[in-house]
Amino acid sequence: MNKEIIASQKAPAAIGPYSPALKIGNLVFASGQLPMDPATGHLVAGGIEEQTKQSLENLKAVLEPYSIDLKQVVKTTIFLKNMDYFPRVNEVYADYFTSQCPARSCVEVARLPKDAEIEIEAIAFCE
Repeated sequence: MNKEIIASQKAPAAIGPYSPALKIGNLVFASGQLPMDPATGHLVAGGIEEQTKQSLENLKAVLEPYSIDLKQVVKTTIFLKNMDYFPRVNEVYADYFTSQCPARSCVEVARLPKDAEIEIEAIAFCE
């Protein structure tokens, strides 16, 4: 099987030697999305709610070139700088995943790139 990599102009550029997402077979693996403004490359202002929303918007943008929306996401992993944010992240997350929610893991980490408060990665399927 060949790997297919399509970069989205609507998502932040990778900040290292990795692909924002890649497709192999009928699966798309999206790298962790930081809460970066795609236009500036800087973290968005605000608290964990704003950062969660931006991470999810970036995830949507990364999946878009593969003609995938969030309904096709089967697994997410959320990395949080502080697990106390968990209920507030869930409130925003529930606005994006409203039914048939994907499987999910959420872990607290010591530090994230660019000192972000959150990073979200995903696996999705395409038909």
